[in-house]
Amino acid sequence: MTVLIDRIGDGARAERPRHPEKAHRPDQPAQRKPDWIRVRAPGSTPGFADTNRIIRDHKLVTVCEEARCPNIGECWDKKHATFLIMGDTCTRACAFCNVRTGLPEALDAAEPERVADAVAKLGLAHVVVTSVDRDDLADGGAGHFARTIAAIRVFSPATTIEVLTPDFLRKDGALEIVVAARPDVFNHNLETVPSKYLSVRPGARYFHSLRLLQQAKELDPTLFTKSGIMVGLGEERNEVLQVMDDLRSADVDFLTIGQYLQPTPKHHPVLRYVTPEEFASFATIGAARGFALVSSTPLTRSSHHAGEDFARLKAARLAKAQGATA
Repeated sequence: MTVLIDRIGDGARAERPRHPEKAHRPDQPAQRKPDWIRVRAPGSTPGFADTNRIIRDHKLVTVCEEARCPNIGECWDKKHATFLIMGDTCTRACAFCNVRTGLPEALDAAEPERVADAVAKLGLAHVVVTSVDRDDLADGGAGHFARTIAAIRVFSPATTIEVLTPDFLRKDGALEIVVAARPDVFNHNLETVPSKYLSVRPGARYFHSLRLLQQAKELDPTLFTKSGIMVGLGEERNEVLQVMDDLRSADVDFLTIGQYLQPTPKHHPVLRYVTPEEFASFATIGAARGFALVSSTPLTRSSHHAGEDFARLKAARLAKAQGATA
């Protein structure tokens, strides 16, 4: 069923279309999901209920819900949640994304502390913080990212922090603000291959995003960098391999590849379901290309198993350093 009207909220917001730029588009065809895509619906386990309560009590937004992540049941049962800061409304209108689009509200100055308190109450050893695009802000929200990182450091000094940022297009100095806050992992997703940007990610620029990742590592060589793409949007295999080469040229450590899933019939259609065997081959090729870590499965998402992956990243870097000095 297509959901065009978001009735959550008051006044004009209650009847505002969630994706006004897509509301009048014809429905896109939807393919039946193969067996390897199926996941259990979120349940009423104690862990899931506790996570839900903490999120609600702190009046926070998660990308798990807004992006309709298929892994929400598994992650929330383990008390893992990915925080979506700076509101629930994005200034971009990507063809793949379920996050609400439109004019965002003003930043909530108390949000960094609420995120930090929620991280502490969830007992997270590793946290992922992402955001909507905020093209309306002079710094693209970089300062808000930095304040959130600082607050988490105060509330949970032992927690490692991964940020998944927007591209900060035309926001000079924004990247420097985020990197100076010293996250443990800097993630920015390329999302798709260059030939699909106009139809899938029209507000972004492929080579700008690539350069952002490269600059992050140049600013702090000790920083782990990470990026991800979706497949099933009409890309060719050789284009995926070229993205791997581009990311390695930018010295990116960690690559994620997952299956694109269509949020509503108004979004970009799934043009192909990539088989588990093809995903496994991408992982093998990525490792051969020199990535420290590649996660490539149909249900791979940027923050899925992020804590375990960070531990593996650190181990891979340590092993490489020890091998170089042996």
